[in-house]
Amino acid sequence: MSAPVFVVNPAVLATAQPGAVIVVDGFEGRHAVTVTRIRVGEEVDIVDAHGTRAAGTVLAIVGRDAMHVTVTRLEHEVVRQPRIIVVQALAKGDRGELAVEQLTEIGVDVIVPWAAANCVVQWRGDRELKGYQRWAVAAHSAAKQSRRAWFPQIADLANTDDVVKLIRGAARAVILHETAEQAIGNIEMPPSGELVLIVGTEGGLAPKELEILQWAGAVAVRLGPTVMRTSSAGMVGVAALLSGSTRWSVGRGGVEG
Repeated sequence: MSAPVFVVNPAVLATAQPGAVIVVDGFEGRHAVTVTRIRVGEEVDIVDAHGTRAAGTVLAIVGRDAMHVTVTRLEHEVVRQPRIIVVQALAKGDRGELAVEQLTEIGVDVIVPWAAANCVVQWRGDRELKGYQRWAVAAHSAAKQSRRAWFPQIADLANTDDVVKLIRGAARAVILHETAEQAIGNIEMPPSGELVLIVGTEGGLAPKELEILQWAGAVAVRLGPTVMRTSSAGMVGVAALLSGSTRWSVGRGGVEG
């Protein structure tokens, strides 16, 4: 079984060396000691969410909100190529957070909340900050659960003009669409750069919106014979693309010792 992951400020791991003792406290310390019930002698991984991972052994538990960990090994995971950016339309209820969880678990690098034309939910005023925070918390929790050292970035809320800019800067961009003639299995992953995957709303993309995105250079593809919810379509689409990618042929996306 892989070791549980806990997160510290990047500065904590910046100068750490094998044999050093790291203090994990605050929210992460409470989670380790009180929720996960970590004990002295257990193996844990400490990450900075930016690719650095310290494997270690718990040396001491201090109160109810801190643990001391002796570093046994340090590694930095290289940035995997191509970078995967998923543009995820806003969804009702908790389906947005569910999409974020699944995209994080499968290894997406950037998740862009998108105010698509047919979105029932809109992030305006205070709702934008609250919505962003919910997505960020979902990504943080899922990244720990999936043992990631690189945590995904939750980008600012995008409109369709912003998505057009992403498409133009990408090595390849695809739109999931149930009426597309081309199957996603025929899409070849670029060896480097950015791959942008666009996921629409439960009600589908507005025709004008689809036209604009295709004009910008995105290719419409279908996942299969069934229509998926927006909360699961992105994860399935990324999996289909990664199945033919070198990103899944090495452990942890490649590691620098």
